[in-house]
Parts: sequence; C-alpha cells; structure tokens
Amino acid sequence: MTATSLRSHTAKDLAQMARQHGIPGWHSMRKDELIGALSSVARKRMSPRRQPGGESPPKKTALSEISSQNGSAKQKSETPPHIRHDILVMQQKKAVLKNLALNDSSKFDQDREDRLVVMVRDPYWLHAHWSLSQPSIDRAQAAMGQRWHHSQPTLRVFRIMEAGSTVLDRDIAIHGGVSNWYVDVTDPPCSFRMEIGYLSADGTFYTLARSNCVQTPSPDANETVDENWSDVAENADRIFAMSGGYTPQGTSRELQEILETRLHRPLGSPMHTRYGNGAAMDSNSGLELAVDAEVTIFGVTSRTAHVTLKGVPINVRPDGTFSAKLKLTEQRQVIPIVASASDGVEQRTVILALDRNTKVMEPLFRDISKPT
Repeated sequence: MTATSLRSHTAKDLAQMARQHGIPGWHSMRKDELIGALSSVARKRMSPRRQPGGESPPKKTALSEISSQNGSAKQKSETPPHIRHDILVMQQKKAVLKNLALNDSSKFDQDREDRLVVMVRDPYWLHAHWSLSQPSIDRAQAAMGQRWHHSQPTLRVFRIMEAGSTVLDRDIAIHGGVSNWYVDVTDPPCSFRMEIGYLSADGTFYTLARSNCVQTPSPDANETVDENWSDVAENADRIFAMSGGYTPQGTSRELQEILETRLHRPLGSPMHTRYGNGAAMDSNSGLELAVDAEVTIFGVTSRTAHVTLKGVPINVRPDGTFSAKLKLTEQRQVIPIVASASDGVEQRTVILALDRNTKVMEPLFRDISKPT
C-alpha cells in the first residue's frame, strides 16, 4: 500500500480504511492527510518481522479486507441448501400432478393408442377411464409452448342433444397419478361424451383423447350398480350395456377392450364371443330357456284406509303405502284396487288392465366350422 495506490481511492474509502486501522482523528482528516496516515501505517507493518527465508508474510491491504467482507456477505445471502431442496421437491410434485401419462408400463400396453373410455355407473354417475402415453404428453407440451406452464389437466364433459350436436356441459380439473375419474351428471336420461387434455389460462384446450358416447338410464329404470370399481366384475354386462355396448350403432371398441382386459373374459353375446372347439363340446347338451313373469303393484293412500286387490285385503303400512305381487299369466287381466275410508263414507277404485303375450321363436344355430 503506497501513496500512489492510495490516491486512486476516494476520500470515503480512505476514511473507511483509516477507521479500520484505528488511526485517531480520521473523521476530521482531509484526503492528503488520510493518505499520509495510511502510508505511515503501511510502512510500520512492512518493516518489522521477516520470515526465516527472508520473505515477508503476505499482508492484506485494507481494500482487500473490504472486498473479502463483501464476498462473504454475498455468500451469506445465497439460498440455504435445505430451502433449495424443498423447492426442488415441490417442482417435482407439481410435474407429477400435471403429467397424465402413467409411468407404470405394466398397466397398459405402450403400443396401444391413447384412449378415453366412459362407463355408466347409474343415472347420476359416469366413470371415465384413460390410457395416455408419455410421447403424447410431450407433444402437448411442445404444441402449447408458453401456455403449457399455466395449463391445467382437464376432463371436458359434453352433453349430446337430440339433434346430435354437442354442448359443453362443464370442465373438470383433474391431476396426474391416476387413470380414472368419477363424474356426476344431472337430468337423466341423457347422452354424454368426454374429452381429456390440457386447458390453458386463455381458454385454449389441447385434446389428447375423445371418449365413446353413453346414455344414462332413467332414475326408475332400476339399473343402478354399486359405486366401487371392484363390483364392476359382477355387473360388467350391465355396465357394458348402459355404456352403449349393445346399441344399434355398434359396440365401442375401446370400452370392450378395457373391460375384457381387466376382467379377463369376453363381453357380449356368446354368439359373438365364443370360438374354437370349446363351443362344440357343449353343442349336444341342449339349451333350455324358460321365462315367466310377475308384476308388482304399489301405491299410496290414507294410512287408516282399507285396501283390497281383486277383493283380497292388502296391508297398508303406517306411512300409507302398500304393495303386492301378482303372477302375470298368459291372458288379459283386469285388476281392481279399492280403497275405503275407515268411517265407510268414501271409496275410491282404480282398475289396471294387464295383457301378457309370450312368443317363443325358433332356435338359431351357428356353424362353428366357419370362421367368423
């Protein structure tokens, strides 16, 4: 530290150096006085002790000490490692929730195309199932560009009108890590279809797959099934039918594939699903089919009323409801239901006319020797 090198610094820097070296009266000194005092301190530190080799140990100048202090302050301001780790974990979780492709290749054949299958569970619930590949997700990210960062995995529900046109019913925000979603719907019976993809902040929708069309049953159709997926095996044919499996337009290939893959058995009529010699082994056993029918009559009246059906008294429950079962025979039946007030003043009658006409068709045989 020489007088020449000190002149390149400002008076403020020189005052800071003087303060650090403990020079008395530094705050009232001018620049020339500060240079002289600092030069004197430097000469005193350079002159005394020398190392045995004749070389003086390196000394830190006041300016270098200030620079080292500034560097250590910068190091202290860096993000701590545990915070950087937490940020990295959060980013990884966000990426997993955004990725709709399943990483487990054993669940789905990677060679198959992307697909979205919708099944009807009951009049008010649909069950969507999808299988999407990682390359499809990568293509969506490349196509959306900057919009990808603020996009949301979305399941779009469309309502199919009577004329065949579709109307957007609603968008459902979903996430990755799963391959199915339950969707509640209204106004049964009604037809629906779905699309799966990514919805950007500006409303642009990138479609990955489209579903089959389904129709929910009427609430009084008694076609409801249990809500859990594990019960699909017991009700597979019923769900297959409600989801459009037996419609005149034809079977949904994706729906049939996903059900047959999970249940490990064919779906549909045995005339279209049984092949090979296994069918021939049972051909001589003979197929029997017997059908009978009964009808349930139910209603409501005053809880103190007396009700008869074809002259036979029927029990009236405390809430006024009643029901009875009758065998539906091969004839026309006229069934009077009469309700009488407990005081005998008033009587009301309803007559039901039922007609059963059963026709047995000729059996149909298929030649199993011919390929289908």
